[in-house]
Amino acid sequence: MGQVAEQKFQISGMSCAGCAGRVETALARADGITAVHVNLATSTATVASALAPDSIAAVITKAGYPAEPIIDQTRIVPDHGQAAQDIFRQFVIAACLTAPVFMLEMGGHLVPALHHLIGRTIGIQASWVIQFVLATLVLIGPGRVFFTKGLPALWRRAPDMNALVVMGAGAAWTYSTFALFAPGLLPTAARAVYFEAAAVIVTLILLGRWLEARAKGQTGAAIERLIALRPDTATVVRAGEEITLSLSEVVTGDIIILRPGTQIPTDGVVTQGASYIDESMVTGEPVPVAKSEGDTVVGGTINGNGALQVRATAIGADTMLSRIIAMVADAQDARLPVQDLVTKITVWFVPAIMGIAAVTVLLWLVFGPAPVLAHALVAGVSVLIIACPCAMGLAVPMSIMVGTGRAADLGVLFRQGDALQALARIDTVAFDKTGTLTLGRPSVTDVDDLTGDKDQFLRKIAALEALSEHPLASAMTAAAQAPFPHVTDFRAVPGHGLRGLVDGQVILVGAQRLLDAEGVDPSALVAIAQGHAQAGKTPIMVAIDGKAAGVIAVSDQLRPAAKTTVARLQAMGKRVVLITGDAERTAEAIGVQLGIMDIFAEVLPAGKVDVVRQLQTGGAKVVFVGDGINDAPALAAAQVGIAIGTGTDVAVQSADVVLMSGDPTGVLNGLVVSAATMANIKQNLLWAFGYNVLLVPIAAGAFFPIFGVLLSPGLAAGAMALSSVLVVTNALRLRGVKGA
Repeated sequence: MGQVAEQKFQISGMSCAGCAGRVETALARADGITAVHVNLATSTATVASALAPDSIAAVITKAGYPAEPIIDQTRIVPDHGQAAQDIFRQFVIAACLTAPVFMLEMGGHLVPALHHLIGRTIGIQASWVIQFVLATLVLIGPGRVFFTKGLPALWRRAPDMNALVVMGAGAAWTYSTFALFAPGLLPTAARAVYFEAAAVIVTLILLGRWLEARAKGQTGAAIERLIALRPDTATVVRAGEEITLSLSEVVTGDIIILRPGTQIPTDGVVTQGASYIDESMVTGEPVPVAKSEGDTVVGGTINGNGALQVRATAIGADTMLSRIIAMVADAQDARLPVQDLVTKITVWFVPAIMGIAAVTVLLWLVFGPAPVLAHALVAGVSVLIIACPCAMGLAVPMSIMVGTGRAADLGVLFRQGDALQALARIDTVAFDKTGTLTLGRPSVTDVDDLTGDKDQFLRKIAALEALSEHPLASAMTAAAQAPFPHVTDFRAVPGHGLRGLVDGQVILVGAQRLLDAEGVDPSALVAIAQGHAQAGKTPIMVAIDGKAAGVIAVSDQLRPAAKTTVARLQAMGKRVVLITGDAERTAEAIGVQLGIMDIFAEVLPAGKVDVVRQLQTGGAKVVFVGDGINDAPALAAAQVGIAIGTGTDVAVQSADVVLMSGDPTGVLNGLVVSAATMANIKQNLLWAFGYNVLLVPIAAGAFFPIFGVLLSPGLAAGAMALSSVLVVTNALRLRGVKGA
């Protein structure tokens, strides 16, 4: 036996929460399986085991539900479109056969003239025979699926929704058949037929399942859109020639030819050419990104007007797009804590309903008015049919599927599904500063030039900085226009700055102590430098030929949406905290810009965990937002860890949630989707449980003493079908959740 690994299986035939519960129970009881989760909405099972996939699939199949291993995890969305077509075909056949039955029986009750017409022409007995033939065709044709699944479930003493339909429709058909062909076995007053009930039950439940399958097909839209980003073919260079291959034939290292407007097939590095790439479908950023030699590109994005050659660096399941698809699929397959109670109830629900139906029949036989047998049959069948474990089983997973899919559309990936529930309860948002609220790279913000020639001033400084390895050097070289002047006698003074001869002039670039050490009077620059320092910027003094020449201010600039994000979080009642390694004065200046008063400054990377734990004292629910590079411990310590991705860095292992773009607005999107999804789950559960609590007693005959009417099995079937459709339709409303 090998190592324990997580395996996924596609399951056929699960129609209600009872089915999912029985598959889960069968797997949990099998030797060698350590953990199991069955998802009714996706018709999948996730199993942790060292057993061979075929052995696990056999356990599921033996429980009555054919299963097969999922090899490609990015394809786990079942084909609800084909399922909907198949069910619709059966529904149409059933409806065509049921319509005459309904007209002959119920039409006669509703319109007395029609009843008399039937009596004068073909006769009531012939009418019953026609109903028998048509209803039997409904049951053995479109309704056969209920019997092939429901009867084995009854024999295994594990009844499901199909078993309820079998018992309800079968009881109505059997009773009516005796009334037609062996009326002497029944009291005179009880000689009536309910063929229309048997046919209508099957027809309406097929209608409900068709509507449900159609709606389910829309829940997997997020993954389907992501899968659609992958082109089927790629043009590569082999043996000096351009050839078109299927994507599965492309290997790492292949040179891929990208023409303008084409989709990029794999992750890679540009080896030739320049263009702009539309990465919005992956990162959510609407502005195309410039790409040239040495830059990375992501599979699934779209090339702009330029031609590129790209060396493939990741293919198949290793590409960023495949990892995103897998992450979304995992989140959609998540089991929230709220679902555990639902699962426990639904496993016992169908047997409980069968018990209630039996008690209902008994009570009607003992206390009911004549004809007691007919009344008992109608009430018992209605109870069996109206109960709906389908709605209960779909209430949570449907909302999770649509909610996490909508989050992915907004650039928010839930790596851990239970973060969806945890995020809705957080009250404190702690931001790491660098790379999260800021761009994570310094840039020149101010140039105070005393020489009168700003461009030349910057080029002389850049000439020195181009030879430096200091973290701020790249910011100053980026601010100047090349070409830079020639440098001689270059010297880096550790802790002080740089010194060199540029175009015959002695240039000093660095801290005030460098100027002091070189005998330069810095007084003309001190006030300017202090002003920049108070604004949270790093001032760098410059001297030329022994005289103060100017100050350059460098800062890690705020992300464009940072201030707005903080303000909106505070408006939502969240406590917003800033955690940074900056000096206290610099941190306070940044806090003022952002509107954050709670600041933890001079925090080393290892100290972020301590800050998170300090914030959690008193029961606060904390979400920590970091860039995922050195924030892993803090991301793991918080109730929810959110990592801001950088376009290609999406599989941050320590985070519960990943933002695909660098925009902190994604934190707001995550909170909005989380709150909307949890509210949607509560609505679904309220409907699913409330429906049964209210309608099962009505089906049993609670209104008969007051109004003298019983709920017909046909209406019960319609109500049952509608309940599942309403749950799925309500979940689909999450597709309209607006981003921040």
